[in-house]
Amino acid sequence: MDGPELALHQLHAFTVLAEELHFGRAAERLGTAQPPLSQQIRRLEAKVGHPLFLRGPGRVSLTPAGEELLPAARRALDDVAGGLRAARRVASGGAGLLRIGFAASLAPTVLPELLRAFRDRHPGVELEIREMTTAPQVAALQEAALDVGLLREPPDDPGLAVRPLLTEGFVAVLPAGHPLAARRVVPVAALAAEPFVLLPRVDGPTVHDRIVGVCREAGFEPRVVQRAVEWQTVAALVAAGFGVSLAPESVRRLRLPGVAYRRTAPATARTSVAVAWRAGDDGPLLRHFLAVAAEVRRQRAR
Repeated sequence: MDGPELALHQLHAFTVLAEELHFGRAAERLGTAQPPLSQQIRRLEAKVGHPLFLRGPGRVSLTPAGEELLPAARRALDDVAGGLRAARRVASGGAGLLRIGFAASLAPTVLPELLRAFRDRHPGVELEIREMTTAPQVAALQEAALDVGLLREPPDDPGLAVRPLLTEGFVAVLPAGHPLAARRVVPVAALAAEPFVLLPRVDGPTVHDRIVGVCREAGFEPRVVQRAVEWQTVAALVAAGFGVSLAPESVRRLRLPGVAYRRTAPATARTSVAVAWRAGDDGPLLRHFLAVAAEVRRQRAR
């Protein structure tokens, strides 16, 4: 690709002189002396191959060639100025695209709060939001298909940097007519004989293992009879009588008919949510997002 034929500083000098139609006033606006301005205009005219101004005693006017060049020169200067402003906004994190993955169970809870806070502070940034379970999020982060992820029970991966966002307890997900639904708090051990509906381990191994671990701490291995990728589907299968489940507390906001959500004991059994990104990434958009996430975490901890 060939370089530009006309220098920007010459186009700038040309447009100022075309507006002033007076070398002295144009030189004053440009912060230069009249002889250097005259030299720039002569060089520009030499590149064009035709005079751009008619010079007369005490007056300057545009030639037809100058009148033709003027709007193009203004557009070129405006485009460059606009490009510089856009580049500075992107470099400072004021514009650009941020791709965010999130676990579906966060949609009714922290996700709207976090996205709203980010958009309020950085309205020029475009957000691309993708609902994904843990394993696909980790893969997308590693492949640079995502910039940041909101992961439940993030894995121990040296390629990812992780920052805690929140923790929450577990709830027992029961058919509304189940005898345990009459209790306000359900001991996890009381679910030992029940069939379970759980997430597939392949889609969220750390989440799956955390739930199984809570059951093992209560003295039993859960008997899984059905699996579903999304918590809403898990709850729907519970409502249909396939079994019971253990789920993060935020899932209780999925108010499906025929489902009862009950707090579990011991209350010390908790699940974590974290912000994750590729280790070593330090772009301005990521920094802005992490700052907003930290603020949301502080507010929720009050």
